[in-house]
Amino acid sequence: MKNGVKFKQSRRRFLKVTFFAALGLQFIQSCRKKINHIFLRLTGTNHILGHRLRFPDFPSPTEVLEIPVLILGAGVTGLSAAYRLQKRGQEDFLIIDLESEVGGNARSGQNNHSSYPLGAHYLPLPNASNTELLEFLEESKIITGWTQENMPIFDEEQLSFAPQERLFIHNVWQEGIIPNYGLSLEDSAQIERFVTHMTRFRQMKDAQGKYIFDIPMRNAALSSDFKQLDSITMEAWMRSQGYQAEPLIEYVNYCCRDDYGTGIVTTSAFAGIHYFAGRKHNWTNYQDLVLTWQEGNGRLVSHLKKYVLGKVVNRQLAFGLRVKQGHVEVEVFDDHKKITKIIRANQVINCCPQFINQYLLPERASLTNEFHYAPWIVATIVLRRFPFADGAPLSWENIIYKGKGLGYVYDQHQSLKQFQSPFVITYYHSLGEGNLRENRKQVFSWTDQQWKDFILKDLGKAHYGIEEEVISIEIFRHGHGMISPVRGFLSSQARIELGKSIEGKLHFAHSDLSGISIFEESFYQGIYAADKVIAQLHK
Repeated sequence: MKNGVKFKQSRRRFLKVTFFAALGLQFIQSCRKKINHIFLRLTGTNHILGHRLRFPDFPSPTEVLEIPVLILGAGVTGLSAAYRLQKRGQEDFLIIDLESEVGGNARSGQNNHSSYPLGAHYLPLPNASNTELLEFLEESKIITGWTQENMPIFDEEQLSFAPQERLFIHNVWQEGIIPNYGLSLEDSAQIERFVTHMTRFRQMKDAQGKYIFDIPMRNAALSSDFKQLDSITMEAWMRSQGYQAEPLIEYVNYCCRDDYGTGIVTTSAFAGIHYFAGRKHNWTNYQDLVLTWQEGNGRLVSHLKKYVLGKVVNRQLAFGLRVKQGHVEVEVFDDHKKITKIIRANQVINCCPQFINQYLLPERASLTNEFHYAPWIVATIVLRRFPFADGAPLSWENIIYKGKGLGYVYDQHQSLKQFQSPFVITYYHSLGEGNLRENRKQVFSWTDQQWKDFILKDLGKAHYGIEEEVISIEIFRHGHGMISPVRGFLSSQARIELGKSIEGKLHFAHSDLSGISIFEESFYQGIYAADKVIAQLHK
C-alpha cells in the first residue's frame, strides 16, 4: 500500500532557517490545557454497495446506452487506460466506478490543516526503461527537463525532503530504516552481505539480456530463477542463505508487509527479492529520493483525472457481463437513480479486481481462489504537538521497530509549514496474515474506539503520552486493500489465464494480474490494455 522503501542511507540536507523558532513555538503551544475529547471517524470503500454482488436483487433494466469503449473501474489502472486512449486519439469512451471518487488505492483526503493520503503515498523514481511513465511525469510537470546526459530533472519541491526516514529501535530514533543501532558485529555483517546480495539480483539478466527482476513485471525474464524463487517463501530463502540476524529478519519482514501486506512467512521469495531488485536506481544524482506529496499518490491521480473530464460516472455497480456478437453487454446498477441499465460497448477494459470479477464472470470464479488480498487500515491523525525526539528529527517516514503497524508518514513534511501546529500524520496497518476472512471482519466490525486504542498503543511505544495530543483520528478501511504475492502466485496459471482477453472484445487490466500492487504496475496494466483496444478498433 505504501509502495516500498528501498536502501536509502545517505540523505539530502534540507535546512530551514525557521526550524528552531518554530520548534520553540511548538513547545509553548504544548502548555495549553489539553482537551480530552477526540473526534473519531470510520470511513472506507463502498463495501455495502459492493457486497450486493453476493446477493444480486437488482431491478430490471430500463435504460440502454451504447458506447465504443467502456472502462470498468476508475482506479489508477482505469485512469491510465483512459490517458492512453486520449493520447492515441480515441476520445469516445466512458468510465464507470463503484466509488464516489476516482483513484482507487491512490485516493486522498483533506482537512483544515493538510491534504493526506488514503492509501499509496509515494512513487519511487522510475527505471530508465519506463519511457511511458517518464513521459507522463514530464507532461505533469514532475519532470521539468533533461540533462545533456539524458537524465531527467525532477521538480525539487516534489522530491522527498530531508530528513527522509527514521527508525525507532532500542528506545532511540536512528536515521534510515535499515537497523544500525545496537547491532552485534554479526548482525552488521549479515545486513551488509544482504545489501550486496540484493545488488547482484538487481543486475541479473538472462541470456537474451532481460532483467530477472524488472518493473513492470511483464518486462522481466520468465526464467527458471523466477519459478524456483516463487515456489518458496522469503523466510525459507533467507534461511537457506544463512540470514538469521534478528534485525535483518525484522527489516525484510517489514519491507514485505509494507509493499505486499504479508510478511516473509507468506510472501514469495521472488516477490521479496523483487522489492529490493526491481528498481534499478538509474538516476545517480537522485538515488536516495522518491516523489511524494502531502496527498500522497492522490497527486498522480489529479494529473490522470485531466484526461477523463466528463467521462466518469460514479456509484455505478456492474453486476453482469456478457460477450455477444460484435459487442460486450454490461448490466449496471445506478446507485444515483436506483435503476438498472444496459451498456453495450464494442470494446471493454475491465479494471476490476478479481474478487469482483468472480461475480461478473462466474465461470472464472474458481481461478480467483489463488488471489490473496490483504485488508488495510489507514488512519489520519491530527495532533496539537509532535515531539522532536533525541536523535533523528521528525521525518517524512517514521517506523517503529517490531511495531504492530507499519509506522506513519508526516503529511506536512513537504510543506513550508511543516513545523507549525497542528500536525497531521497518516498511520498504516496491514491485516494480511492469518485468517483473511476473520481479519476482514475485524476491519469492519471493530468500533472506532477499538481502532483508536490499537493505533495509539502502537504509536505510544515511540511517543509516550501521544493520546493527550490527539485532536482527531479518521480511519479509512480497505477491505481488500491490495494483492499479496504469496508463495506460488506469481508463477500460477490462474494469474496468467485471468489476464487473457476474451474474443478480442473484453480486456482485463488490474495490478492484481501482475501480482504486485504498486503504481507502476497499475499504470502499465492500463497502458497495455488501451493499446489492445486501439489495435482492435483499427482492424
